[in-house]
Amino acid sequence: MKVVILSALAAVATAVELSTNLNYHSPSTRHSNLGIDLPTVQRRTLKRDSVPYSPDDLNFTHGIASGDPYPTSVILWTRVAPSLASDLGNITVEGNVPLYSHETERYIKADPNPICVDWAVWPATSSNATRWKRQGNETVVASGRAYTTSDIDFTIKVEAGGLSPFTEYNYQFTICGSDKKSRIGKTKTTPDKNDNVSEVKLAVFSCSNFPNGYFNAYGNAARKGGLDYVIHLGDYIYESAGGGERAHDPPRVTFTLGDYRTRHGQYRTDPDLQLLAANHPWIPTWDDHEVANNGYRDGFSALNNTEASFRQGGRMVSVDQRKMNAVRAYFEWMPIRQVDLDDNLRIWRSFELGNLADLIILDTRNYDRSITSLGWNDAYIELIRDEASRSLMGGRQESWFYRTLKESKDRGAKWRIIGSQVIFSGADGAGTDTWGGYTANRNRTLQTLIDNDIDNNVFLAGDSHRNWVADVTWLGELDYNPATGSGSLGVEFAGTAVSSSGRAGPISAANTYARNRVRDTDVLQWHEGYYRGYFVLSVQKDKVTAGFFGSPTVATRNPWELPLANLTVLSGENKLSRPVAGGKVEAGFAKGGTTTGTNLTLNTETKQWEVIGFDEMFISR
Repeated sequence: MKVVILSALAAVATAVELSTNLNYHSPSTRHSNLGIDLPTVQRRTLKRDSVPYSPDDLNFTHGIASGDPYPTSVILWTRVAPSLASDLGNITVEGNVPLYSHETERYIKADPNPICVDWAVWPATSSNATRWKRQGNETVVASGRAYTTSDIDFTIKVEAGGLSPFTEYNYQFTICGSDKKSRIGKTKTTPDKNDNVSEVKLAVFSCSNFPNGYFNAYGNAARKGGLDYVIHLGDYIYESAGGGERAHDPPRVTFTLGDYRTRHGQYRTDPDLQLLAANHPWIPTWDDHEVANNGYRDGFSALNNTEASFRQGGRMVSVDQRKMNAVRAYFEWMPIRQVDLDDNLRIWRSFELGNLADLIILDTRNYDRSITSLGWNDAYIELIRDEASRSLMGGRQESWFYRTLKESKDRGAKWRIIGSQVIFSGADGAGTDTWGGYTANRNRTLQTLIDNDIDNNVFLAGDSHRNWVADVTWLGELDYNPATGSGSLGVEFAGTAVSSSGRAGPISAANTYARNRVRDTDVLQWHEGYYRGYFVLSVQKDKVTAGFFGSPTVATRNPWELPLANLTVLSGENKLSRPVAGGKVEAGFAKGGTTTGTNLTLNTETKQWEVIGFDEMFISR
């Protein structure tokens, strides 16, 4: 039963506290139309028929998460709601919707029940929930209160400040005036930029398709532990209408704000995603499927800025409106800072990991990308791929990227870790949807590295649903030796998918395909396309090591994990160490090496090793 718990005086206090929930804000200080009209929301609490939810009506429906860590702060996220269902209204993306609109009527008629949530952070080594309760607030180092409503799909996102660099913390949410608490999570701040850091471990993921299979890779990484941060390079959700035992919800392609909210909500019901999100801070970026397939500045593969496309393919939703809907939902549901997007959809940003490395996160999809291959225009893209005007990133992001690379070297960071959605090295061949279709942008990047003598460059990529490891060089300009790696400017580690489709057929056929690709591609040193999984990047002063791990099947939820390959780049060498992967890999093919399939697989729950195999990789649909 609902009871009145907010008086007029309490509502006045709420007026201030609503603003602490970052999800009421616009993702951009220059795009106020993406924000919520806080005065209107606050006035609802003064209505005589305002009947807020009782704590008994509410639950933490989708777990908890943290992300975008800084040396002294981190973003905390949760959702507190009366049900799993998302709000289907478009009120935050309709009409003019300025941040402080004078429009009142439609807001006043909306749900007048703000939900109150307290949050607290304490050092992971000094307290747990029981001790915190017993000792009061002695160990709590950051705490606060925030409100949410259906306007922002009942999500809560706050910045916990006043923390210490490179320190692990526990955190927890509590519904105000009750004992109803979320699970306890764990997070970690980044080092201060001048800290002397010996090692940072990054788990790198991409391409998690819900109907295609279970998110076993998330759970395996979480159970093994030993990670500092999680990087997700995009395709965190898919917009498609996939069916089967894990059929997409809603059961259609996403277009509206309610569609995207519901899809985000469905993905966060996965227990392995919840486990990894609760216990490690995420640094995410988007690829194309967070909005729609093969996105670029003015459209997608199945929707462009024409009336015919709007009516026939867009469910009467335009390209710009669809992007606005997707972006709104993404910022509501992801533990990401609401950075100033300046004049567009900025998500690109960087993190200083002490004096060890700079992590540079790019947006090569949605910010200001020139037209890409869409199927019907492939011949045209092939004709213009070398034009100087083409950019994956847009001029403003390009300038920022090159400046950030130079500043990283100037400040003395040992390594530059560059997170891109699509493959940079050319290891995937002559495709035009990757950096290879934007030759000038790629070459401007290489020229920046050469002109400024920037070394120790490690590129990360997802998107392709396969594992690729390659030297990064400028073929035709530099004297590159595939056998020794001389002439390389860096290394690229591109990972497979969490669950999205890969090479079909038996593993023997996938290994043969990998052997042929490695043989025919100079820069490609290891390739593997059968397994789903992730990789862990260990960044140390003298080397960076990438350990690749495969899920033997995503057709069922299970804790099995197979080590596939370990590859190293030594500081100052700017190439993959030879022999590649020590001369031996579990699957795929390494240049100059051997493939020995043992099927020796770790159960990440019991920590026991067994020789096992599965007949099916994906869920049958």
